[in-house]
Amino acid sequence: MDGIIPLYKERGMTSFDAVSRLRRILHEKKIGHSGTLDPAVDGVLPICVGRATKMVELLMASGKEYAGELLIGKATETEDLTGATVATKPVEAAISEAAIREKMAALTGEITQVPPMYSAVKVKGKRLYEYARAGETVERPARQVTISAFKLTATSYDPASQTQRVRFVVDCSKGTYVRTLAVDLAKALGYPGTLASLTRLKSGGFELDQTLSLADVQDQMTAQLLTLYPLDYAVRDWPRQVLTAAQWPLVKNGGWLPAHQVADQPAKVALYYQDRLRALYQLRGDQYKPLKMIDLRED
Repeated sequence: MDGIIPLYKERGMTSFDAVSRLRRILHEKKIGHSGTLDPAVDGVLPICVGRATKMVELLMASGKEYAGELLIGKATETEDLTGATVATKPVEAAISEAAIREKMAALTGEITQVPPMYSAVKVKGKRLYEYARAGETVERPARQVTISAFKLTATSYDPASQTQRVRFVVDCSKGTYVRTLAVDLAKALGYPGTLASLTRLKSGGFELDQTLSLADVQDQMTAQLLTLYPLDYAVRDWPRQVLTAAQWPLVKNGGWLPAHQVADQPAKVALYYQDRLRALYQLRGDQYKPLKMIDLRED
């Protein structure tokens, strides 16, 4: 079984839990996901099965889109509602939409983030959340991420609790911590904040309305109706080159292709033979060299 399943991961389960469940449903060991979703986050989680696991990093490299809600006036240790409260500050008057949009604009583009302590980033061989659970704080490596769009969709002020909620949509690069982005927005407005909810709307070229739940996958397997997206869905926008019978033995053994043999000479190209994606090559000087070998089977 080879292909990609755009899974809808429900809240309350880890990405590892989802993969483990799918292994049992599909009776397939070779399964990987393309980008971890926190247990409190639901939404699109592309799952690669069989040979499609070779496409995981390509799916992860694509941009992601989320819809979320920020609670302004309270901060937690985890930057979401699963953690203990560590700071509060009453919002005594409603923050204007104009002020929120101004700070959102300042957090758009290339920005630097420091991963939260409750995250899976490794420092000195240990996950940050392991340090956090032990009550330790360590220096965390900053990373550059791209926020392509950070837009306000709605906001509401609660005078009783003196808090404000901000709903938003964000389009961002891989490696972005949306929890941290939301908390940074609250800080820019002068308040502690925490992420109240988050849903991944897009990932790996898949959108929410394309997803299947674990129950859907189980039902389709039982009815023998499950259809996976082909593994080359991950490179559907790449230039394609159909190999000749003479070129195929060379490529099958990882050989280089002269640049003049590839139409238009793009930086990267998907090579096909007998209607199957065989390899991904990249241009180096005047030669195309292997980037990733995909399917070397003979018919």
